[in-house]
Amino acid sequence: MVVLGFLPFVLPLILGLGFAFGLPRLLIRNKPANLPNGTMGWPLCGETLAFLKPHRSNSMGTFLQERCSRYGKVFKSHLFGSPAIVSCDHEFNMFILQNEGKLFEASYPTAMHGILGKFSLLLVSGDLHKKLRSIAVSFITVSKSSPSFLHCVEKFAMSMMESWKECKEIAFHKEVRKFTLNLVVKTLLSIEPEEPVASKILKDFRTYMKGFVSLPLNFPGSPYTKAVKRLSDDETVSIVLDILLGGYETTSTIISLVVYFLGHAPAAFESLKKEHEAIRRSKEDGKPLDWEDYQKMEFTNNVISETMRCGNVVKFVHRKALEDVKYKGYIVPSGWKVLPVFTGAHFDASLHENPFEFNPWRWSTDKATSKKVMPFGGGPRLCPGAELAKVETAFFLHHLVLHYRWEIKADDFPIAYPYVEFQRGLLLEIEPAEIDDISYLGKERPGF
Repeated sequence: MVVLGFLPFVLPLILGLGFAFGLPRLLIRNKPANLPNGTMGWPLCGETLAFLKPHRSNSMGTFLQERCSRYGKVFKSHLFGSPAIVSCDHEFNMFILQNEGKLFEASYPTAMHGILGKFSLLLVSGDLHKKLRSIAVSFITVSKSSPSFLHCVEKFAMSMMESWKECKEIAFHKEVRKFTLNLVVKTLLSIEPEEPVASKILKDFRTYMKGFVSLPLNFPGSPYTKAVKRLSDDETVSIVLDILLGGYETTSTIISLVVYFLGHAPAAFESLKKEHEAIRRSKEDGKPLDWEDYQKMEFTNNVISETMRCGNVVKFVHRKALEDVKYKGYIVPSGWKVLPVFTGAHFDASLHENPFEFNPWRWSTDKATSKKVMPFGGGPRLCPGAELAKVETAFFLHHLVLHYRWEIKADDFPIAYPYVEFQRGLLLEIEPAEIDDISYLGKERPGF
């Protein structure tokens, strides 16, 4: 099943190697001096297949484990049609991202340009990136703490809890995607989930997502072509798409990962539940959550942060050297692709004690932990929606842990394709929390 699921995600990138990047780039005529150790792999495709091979997202995967063991945290390879430097070194990753626009620039596969549009924040650089990012930041900054937005988040979360009342089993990842998409459509476009246009937006976005993971074959009727036709080289469309991607796909994945890890960490679940019981006890009957409540959710934020470290929603990003770059005795040649791999640093035993253990308490006992991870990237391209995603996740968890307990199927786990999906869609067996388990001081559970 994993092997079959692997093909649709990897083939677009492999197929694009010879055609999108050009065969001449695969031939390295003059070997630069002082390169990191490593291998260039097979002709044409290099090591891209091995690099993208699906693996549990809460692991480094065989490719990185073997090469870091053999060559060190920084090594050379040949990926996505270009000679490349791969970094699992946190310090070097910070150096790369902080020198955006100076020594390095974003450099994503050509097929992604058609599907994302030329104004996507992922693709643009320089002053245009600053302008578009400023628009996104302004929207997010105003939204994240506004009472109307927070009420909307809670309303949709409570509605979802209500919809599960008679359920014994739910496909959680699919369900939580409904929550995040409804939320984005409502707050961004002022459209209610039950309106017909909301269904059309969902259909269009699914068309886009199918194209995003399909073969980049541009002929009538292909998923790639359908997705490209849904877009235009319009600045507003690209901004909306960026927000949809972040607010819908990223946030739903974070929430799903939190639920997955909590399902395997009963002590963390109980601590989280106690924090939210205390917050609920402090609220007047029927009073909604607010920004002050969010600021009290310290352990919740630890859980979310640890989930991002262990789950790796974003495994790596694409960069390219603008000139020959010297770093600790290495030379990164001009024009080479550079891949800062966040997963490598997140599971680095020299940075984190028992790095493969889900341990939210590490964020309290080691205050420097926040400086050792990069779940939302860094530098000028630090994800502008990071705090918004945390708020939405925290409010959803508030109602989830007070209303339900769950068990996860033994054969279900998160897989990096490289983006995160679940083996079985995160199928949960759920049951309502016992009334005695919830300290509402005689109040009716909100939403029930």
